Amino acid sequence: MKKNFKIAILSGDGIGPEIMKESIKIIDLLNKKKIIKIEINEYDIGGIAIDKYNEALPKHTLNGCKNSDSILLGSVGGPKWTNIEAHKKPEIASLLPLRKYFNLFVNLRPSYLHPKLYKFSPLKKKIVKYGFNIICVRELISGIYYGLPKGRKKTKKSYYAFDTSIYKKEEIERIANFAFQLALKRKKKITSIDKSNVLETSKLWKEIVIETSKKYPEVNLSHLYFDNAVMQIIKNPKIFDILLCPNLIGDVISDECGILTGSIGMLPSASLNTKNFGIYEPAGGSAPDIAGQNIANPIAQILSLSMLLKYSFNLKEISTKINYCVEKSLLQGYKTYDLDETKKNFLNTNQMGDIILKFLAQEL
Repeated sequence: MKKNFKIAILSGDGIGPEIMKESIKIIDLLNKKKIIKIEINEYDIGGIAIDKYNEALPKHTLNGCKNSDSILLGSVGGPKWTNIEAHKKPEIASLLPLRKYFNLFVNLRPSYLHPKLYKFSPLKKKIVKYGFNIICVRELISGIYYGLPKGRKKTKKSYYAFDTSIYKKEEIERIANFAFQLALKRKKKITSIDKSNVLETSKLWKEIVIETSKKYPEVNLSHLYFDNAVMQIIKNPKIFDILLCPNLIGDVISDECGILTGSIGMLPSASLNTKNFGIYEPAGGSAPDIAGQNIANPIAQILSLSMLLKYSFNLKEISTKINYCVEKSLLQGYKTYDLDETKKNFLNTNQMGDIILKFLAQEL
């Protein structure tokens, strides 16, 4: 098994650099323990790259990513860059091109709540007292985000905007096969979410998912319309396991699932291609309103590193230990600003990272 790896570190904007430091502490610990050897190289992306190089994804950053085994990303964007041209904004000009360049067709967002941590969830105790373990499998590089044509046009009397949603048969087959193969390793249960009562792309989505399911007879497949799915997930999240979603629907559903755990600051994500190369990032964004205050929750960033070790480096045992230490920290009552209702008894970003690091050092 490979023991030497290279990770491209893209801390980005807002709270990105603060929470990234906590993941780097874990990488340093793994190196110190000589369990594996990880070389990290840091590159600018997003708003900070615009400020330095006048582009959100500089060539040297892309080259650094190409020469790495995987990418650990913080966050991009913020109010400082809202007034520039749309196609040059940090999110559009960095994340979307990276996903497309590396053909990262699947986004994985796990949403897990331990039964003893039900108090963190905004849902009632009777709904979440048994916890839940959901993973959203979202198609990432097609659909309405990438479809052409798109833009704005003027008429003599008015003006309008338009976007195009396109899905090819093979794109749906690819993401469906990934979801079914993942289901074989979990509860063998998939809920495919679409809007096939209205949209032609969703009708095709449903048809191809059903056709693909015939190769996996041991997996139970069900379907929900998007609007109903949102309601059912809130009513009873524990009945779901894998949610298979088109791009736009998955964007919404995965964020909804994330907040059910108590904070989007605990929601990691992985964007992968067929070779398990990926971008791993928190789902919470750059949070510019709390940047520089040392109160951001580093858990999503740490769990994103855990996903990187599992999916790209096949280091499942180390990943499991990191997840266990995060959970242990929460079960022992340690919590960050976003998880503390009183806002009086919380750990700072680096303090929470140090607690998790201490537990991990004991486990390794």
